Amino acid sequence: MSYVDHIRDCNRWDPADFLAFVVDGERLGSVRRAFAGVLAGDGGDFALSGDALSWVAAPDGFEARSEAMQRLCEDLERRGLISHLHGERYPVTAGRREDARLLIDRACAPYFGVRAFGQHLNGYVRRADGLYLWVARRSADRRVYPNHLDHVVAGGLPWGIGLAENLRKECFEEATMPAALAERAVAVGAVTYCRDSERGLKPDVIYCYDLELPGDFEPRCNDGEVASFQLWPVQRVMDVVDAGAEFKLNCNLVIIDFLIRHGLITPEHSDYLEIIRGLRSPLGTG
Repeated sequence: MSYVDHIRDCNRWDPADFLAFVVDGERLGSVRRAFAGVLAGDGGDFALSGDALSWVAAPDGFEARSEAMQRLCEDLERRGLISHLHGERYPVTAGRREDARLLIDRACAPYFGVRAFGQHLNGYVRRADGLYLWVARRSADRRVYPNHLDHVVAGGLPWGIGLAENLRKECFEEATMPAALAERAVAVGAVTYCRDSERGLKPDVIYCYDLELPGDFEPRCNDGEVASFQLWPVQRVMDVVDAGAEFKLNCNLVIIDFLIRHGLITPEHSDYLEIIRGLRSPLGTG
């Protein structure tokens, strides 16, 4: 796989396979047609009309709506219509996370095709012979992408916590990184993609950070998500990303963005313009 192949893989979806998920007249996501049919057949809480599934029984108010969605997700899990619940709640929004209309369990977000937000950190070391990147190997018991390569720190962005606080928390949990070091991370932008997954549509936003780490820092995992860490020359990272699918899929995009910003993928690359465009793909839900 090439760099552009990873971008294309993160943006494979057919709008014809989905219906708009509408709450109070506003499109908040995209629901696979078969799943929409199940919801519409369950007691009248949802209604199909044209190319949309409307939650007609959604209560008024943020809290009431969030609790109703939580009960719905718990019922869907009991019936085996969704795989599991995660326990973290994500904002449901057509725009900024701050403008959430309700909350949904993280594991359920793709079933309703709602935007999900996350943070990925490129932890790098500068040596005389060039840049090195810390690379994590995900644990074998991970539900998603077991044994795949990952960033030194990467995680979801749940409701009720700010970006800086969440990044500090993830840095400690995933890499035993002290807060004073984590706070030196530099926000460098975001990548976006929209892809069809096993559970549904994933229109995702990843906030990207660079952190130049001291040469004597060695990450250690606190939460069991990572089996090991290795410090790789950036050329090795480039070769692995360009050659195959060893990294968790969305990590490839964040790494490619890092390589462009640090002048390691240049305009001479044959796919340069497609890569640039593809890193900020439309989210398909608004």
